[in-house]
Amino acid sequence: MGKRALVVDDDRAACDLIREVLASSGMETLALTNSGEAAEYLGKEKFAVALVDFQMPSPDGREIARQMRRGGFNQMTPIIMLSEDRELSAVSRGFQAGASFFLYKPVDKGRLGKLIRAAQGAIEHEARRFRRIPFRSRVNVRAGNIEANGETINVSLDGLLMQSNRLIPIGTAVNVSLHLETGMKPLAGRGSVMRTVGEREMAIRLNQLPLAENCRLQEFLLPMILDNRPEMSMAGV
Repeated sequence: MGKRALVVDDDRAACDLIREVLASSGMETLALTNSGEAAEYLGKEKFAVALVDFQMPSPDGREIARQMRRGGFNQMTPIIMLSEDRELSAVSRGFQAGASFFLYKPVDKGRLGKLIRAAQGAIEHEARRFRRIPFRSRVNVRAGNIEANGETINVSLDGLLMQSNRLIPIGTAVNVSLHLETGMKPLAGRGSVMRTVGEREMAIRLNQLPLAENCRLQEFLLPMILDNRPEMSMAGV
């Protein structure tokens, strides 16, 4: 995952200041002054962190946070809520909507820099979760009477990209059977089709893995993720 941040604030000066601080932390920034544009980007891109203004024309920061937490690529992305309202009730509403951190406005560069550093643990955790490991293995995807068979191109803790003999519509809930190691029982769980690429590739999000299967996937992938030296593998082919 690239270190790209989403900033949603109808104050352009605030966006520029935040962009400057994030750049010093090695992050690129997508800054939106029209909050209505946020949903489109959140639906197609994974961000390292999101900074959203608490009070904007609808959708405001809380609405955006709730949208993110309902699902999709950015369900677990750290959210920094920006607010001029220092009342405890406002802070409480922000956290209830899904904020991870709170920062008062006007934004102080030093405080924001410290907050980004404090959030690095959560940001890196998300980076590991979405880091794609090149890996080839047999995979079966089924939705009712529709069955797709193929081979993975890459796998992450969150999902997989596969080359398939047929495509299943985006948004469809699917049962997934993935061969991690030759001779071992396939990993089994449920997910959903997130996107299709061309005529033969599908991205599947593994959002409903049983705990035991989730542990198996982590045990298999984490050594390659943490070493940052992914190797092309072959399983069950």
